[in-house]
Amino acid sequence: MDEVVKRVMPHSNEAEQAVIGSMLMDSKAISVAGEMISAEDFYQKNYAELFKAMMELSAKGKACDLVTVKTQLEEQGVPSEIVSIDFIKNILDMVTTSANVKEYAQIVHDKAVLRKLIKSTEDITNKCYAGNETSDELLEEAEKEVFELVQKGHSSEIKDIKDITLGVIDRIERASKTRGSITGIKTGFTKLDQKLSGLQPSDLILIAARPSVGKTALALNIAEAVGVKQQIPMVIFSAEMSDESLVQRLLSQNSMIPGQKIRNGELSEREWEGLVEAAEVIGQSNIIINDTSGIDVSVMRSQCRKLKLEKDIQLVVVDYLQLLTTKSTGSHVKIGNREQEIAEISRTLKAIAKDLKVPVIALSQLNRTSESREDKKPILADLRESGSIEQDADVVMLMSRFYDKETKQEDKNRIIVNVAKQRNGPTGEVELVWLGDYTKFENPETSHI
Repeated sequence: MDEVVKRVMPHSNEAEQAVIGSMLMDSKAISVAGEMISAEDFYQKNYAELFKAMMELSAKGKACDLVTVKTQLEEQGVPSEIVSIDFIKNILDMVTTSANVKEYAQIVHDKAVLRKLIKSTEDITNKCYAGNETSDELLEEAEKEVFELVQKGHSSEIKDIKDITLGVIDRIERASKTRGSITGIKTGFTKLDQKLSGLQPSDLILIAARPSVGKTALALNIAEAVGVKQQIPMVIFSAEMSDESLVQRLLSQNSMIPGQKIRNGELSEREWEGLVEAAEVIGQSNIIINDTSGIDVSVMRSQCRKLKLEKDIQLVVVDYLQLLTTKSTGSHVKIGNREQEIAEISRTLKAIAKDLKVPVIALSQLNRTSESREDKKPILADLRESGSIEQDADVVMLMSRFYDKETKQEDKNRIIVNVAKQRNGPTGEVELVWLGDYTKFENPETSHI
């Protein structure tokens, strides 16, 4: 009979002791360890309780010694048989220096990650044997688990309200130092940035319009401002236009050479020079393009996670929502109608924004209802196919051409961007100028028209 080998979860008693001892010896070690690990990272419960006690004392601005730590442990309701004062003294005697606390904490962190990885793989293994989920669902779950471990390291899903509050205060402080209201990624449009305070992390931003109003052009203008001018890594998923068509548009708006001339190759020598210069700028930008037709939204999510790890992308643009698919599309098992499918897509896009902590801009079609109104101005109810799009989106921008009430005519060179919904900010209209030859929008105050 084979000998049964009992496996012990990865841990290091010596490293855990050394971290606690270093924290008792030096208050600076408390800050160092606190930034790298949490109580949940300790394998031994008694060390975890000591860590929590010292972190609590540090948060209160109190010194950590044998007396204060013992008192704090009593307040935490820790039984004396788990952590006694003799036990604490023995740890302190075992550690000769606190200078290596960072290395000790790194070992504790690494062992904790290994334990979490083992637990995740065990859970997935059990689900594989149970056979209650499809292989696609299990692969998605496994990828999500590993991604969260890579992204968050030691962080726990449950966050202390004090940590969240400090993070919010820190962000507000940074905003106050800029002496402005733009706390997110700048779009390149002054009044739109003022309205949105820039593109905010974890926001799902919907740009909706009827065909040929310019939603793709607006998204590409924002992409140029982010990926080219600000050199911020970003990705565009284009289910409608090819990658070459997108780059041609980027070249046109960057070089200010009419798109028709670029397509036909009818360029003067000076225009060729401008085009080559624009090509060099675009080629060195931080824009990534995926032009897969009908891309599955779960595949998109997987690629976004990969790009977040490899390139640290800060913005995702999707053109457009109704052209995405789900695992149910084309499947012999019909799990719902088109509205349910769109609802699943919008929920997944919001999940991408939240998981990666980046803004996601998704373009969407509007139904024909707005065309029956005299001013052709769309409203939120015109969002096509699913009310869940409006529900999931943090920001909804509805685009339409300016309508002159006196002449009762639309002005195609003046585009109104109506911020019809903003979960954490004001709503209202912003006007942009449309330069059709270059498929480009400009701020009215700087327009060449």
